[in-house]
Amino acid sequence: MKSNFLLLQTVAIATAAIIGAGVHAQGLVSTQKLSAPLANELVGETVMACAQKGYTVTAVVVDLEGVRQAMLRGNGAPIHTLDNAYYKAYSAASLTLSRKEDSTRVVAERLAKSAPTTVPQTPLPNVTYAVGGVAIMVGGATIGGIGVSGAPGGQFDEDCARTALAKIRDRMK
Repeated sequence: MKSNFLLLQTVAIATAAIIGAGVHAQGLVSTQKLSAPLANELVGETVMACAQKGYTVTAVVVDLEGVRQAMLRGNGAPIHTLDNAYYKAYSAASLTLSRKEDSTRVVAERLAKSAPTTVPQTPLPNVTYAVGGVAIMVGGATIGGIGVSGAPGGQFDEDCARTALAKIRDRMK
């Protein structure tokens, strides 16, 4: 009983210290994400950038919760690219947050250099370390991810996503 009281007392003191330090608890959280028209334009520009290079791909944009905002399967893109592009987008949006990394390529490179004991051993749902996912960033903060699948290598998927992001970057405000 006494330990429960001490725990509650400690929590109350910590909460008071946080509030006193100028951190205010809010009832609502605001997040940013691409508008529907801009997300659709981004997947369209991505598929077009790859098509101009002869690649048939699928592009998917997700917000930070991993919810699909837009998806476009290019003409002739294999069926498995639908899921793979989503996994890349989801991974780019979620795995890059804590270290401010900008793509699944950077995450994969970091993991390849890491000690085996620090690499996740349990597969996480919808997570891939495949190249082709790019974080959508505004002012240094990740607001979502784009994943591309279908080119003859993840580096080409990533290039198409980056080309398309460059075309819309000035409107991501």
